[in-house]
Amino acid sequence: MNAWNEINLCFNLSLNLSLNLILNLSLNLILNLCLTDPTPRLRTPSPISESAALHAVTLLKYDHSDVLKSLKGQVDHMDTNELTPHIEEIKRVLGNKIDDDQLMAELRKYIDDYHVDITAAKRGIIRKYGGADTGFATADTVSKKIADLNGSETKVDVLGKIVYVESKTITVKGLSKTIVSGILGDDTGTASFTVWEPGAVQLEKGSTYTFRNCYCKLWNDRVQINIGNRGRVEAAPGVELEVPNSSASLSASDVKIGDIREGMGNVNVAGKILSVEARKINSRGEEKVVYSGIIADDTGKIQYSAWHDFDLKEGESVSAKNCYIRAWKGIPQLNIGDRAVIERIDEKFDVDAGESLKTVDEITRIGGGLDITIEGVVVDVKNGSGLIKRCPQCKRSMLNGICTVHGTVEGVPDLRMKLVVDDGTGAVGAILNRADTEKITGVSLQAAQGLASARGEGVVVRELMGKILLRRIRITGNVMSDDYGPSMIVRSASDVEVDVPAEAEKLLSEVEAAI
Repeated sequence: MNAWNEINLCFNLSLNLSLNLILNLSLNLILNLCLTDPTPRLRTPSPISESAALHAVTLLKYDHSDVLKSLKGQVDHMDTNELTPHIEEIKRVLGNKIDDDQLMAELRKYIDDYHVDITAAKRGIIRKYGGADTGFATADTVSKKIADLNGSETKVDVLGKIVYVESKTITVKGLSKTIVSGILGDDTGTASFTVWEPGAVQLEKGSTYTFRNCYCKLWNDRVQINIGNRGRVEAAPGVELEVPNSSASLSASDVKIGDIREGMGNVNVAGKILSVEARKINSRGEEKVVYSGIIADDTGKIQYSAWHDFDLKEGESVSAKNCYIRAWKGIPQLNIGDRAVIERIDEKFDVDAGESLKTVDEITRIGGGLDITIEGVVVDVKNGSGLIKRCPQCKRSMLNGICTVHGTVEGVPDLRMKLVVDDGTGAVGAILNRADTEKITGVSLQAAQGLASARGEGVVVRELMGKILLRRIRITGNVMSDDYGPSMIVRSASDVEVDVPAEAEKLLSEVEAAI
C-alpha cells in the first residue's frame, strides 16, 4: 500500500469512525510523509510527493461534500421514499402533467448535480415546466400587511403604494422578457416586488394597488413580493397610504459601499465617481435618459443609476443621500431617485487601496458585488468546460453549432473552464476565460485542439481537470447570485502559494486542541 492509499484509507474510515480521531491520524500521516521530522509520530512505508501532500491537506481543510464527491465519486442521494412526498407536491402544482419518473430524475439532478436545497429544487422544476412559482400550498389567498410578511407566503394579497417602479428586459433561455419591478409600501413598511408577467400593467409611482395571489421569498433576510402568471394587479383608487420609508422626515443611514445589501432603503453613500454614462431608454412608451456609472470608496465599488441629471463628473467625490438599493442579476446597485440629494465633498477616497477580498459567506449575505476577490480551492470542474465554439457576432457560446441569437453560424474555437471554488465558508461557481484557463493549467487553445483531434474532446476536459482540481487559486471578477448560489465571471485568476508543512502543522494543532 502506497502513502496516498493510506491517506485515502483514513478518509474512508472517517465515514464510520470519530472524525476528530481520523483527522488527527491523517494529519500525522501527512506530516510524516512530507516533513523532515526526525521523530516520526507514525511509521509509513513509502514517500509522498509535495503535490499529493497538498491535495491531502486541502481535502482536510476544505472538508465539504463537493470535495469528497470529486475525489471519490460518491454522491449522497436522498432515499426515494424521502423524495416521494416532494414529487407529489410538484405534481399537484403542475396538475399531474409530468410523470413520476421524469420528476424524480429532475429532482435528483437539482439536488445531486446542482447541490441546491429541496425547496429551490422544487421551484426550479415548477418554473421549467411552466408552473407558477407560488409555493406548494393550495389554500385561498389571505391579505397581509407588508410588515407581517415572512417570506414563506404562497398565496397572499398585499395592498400598497408604489414607491419606485421600473421596467427592464432580461434574457431567459435565450429569449428576451420584460418584467416590472420596484418598491411597494404601506403604513407598516416597504418591500421590493417583481411582476414577472406584466402584460398591459401600467404601474404609476405614488398610486395604490392591490397585488393579488402573490408569493413571497426571502433574499438577504428581506421579503420580496412576486407576482407570477396566476397573480394580478388591481388599481385601488381613492385609497391613501402613508409609507414611512418614503417620508422625508425618515432619517437615512450612512453606509459603506462594502456593506451594502440588496433591499436597503434610505441610505447615504459617499464615494468617488469612477465613470459616468448617459443613455436613452423607453419607459412605458416615454423616452427617458438614465445616468449610470461606478462609484467607489475604500471598501468597494458599486454601480449606480440616477434618474435625474445631477451633473456628475468622473473623478469627483460626492455624497449621495436618501438612496436605495436594488439588485440586477444578484449584484446590488445604488439607485439615486428623485428624493436623493447629491453634494460635492472634499473627502479623498483611496479606491485603489487593494482588492476587495471577501469570503463566499460574506458574498452570499451581500448578494453579489463588483471586483470581488475570493481565495479558495477548486473542488469541481463542471460540464461545459474545455473546448467550445463562440458566435463570431455576439461572442455567446454555441450549442451544436447554433447561436441562440444568430442561429446556425460558423463558430470560433475557444477554451474555458467552469469551476466550483470552495473557501471553507461556502462555494462559488466560477467561469474562467481562455487566457486564465491557459495561465492556470498550462494548456493552450492550440494544444487542446491538437489533443482533441488525436484523442477526443473528453480527453481535453480530463487533462484540464487533472491540472486544476484541488489547487488553491485566487479569482477576481463580478459576483452574481441566484437560487443556486453565487457565481463569478472571472476577470483574472492566479495560483496561491501554499506552505504545505505549515498548513499541516497548523491543522494538526487545531485538531489536537479540539480533542
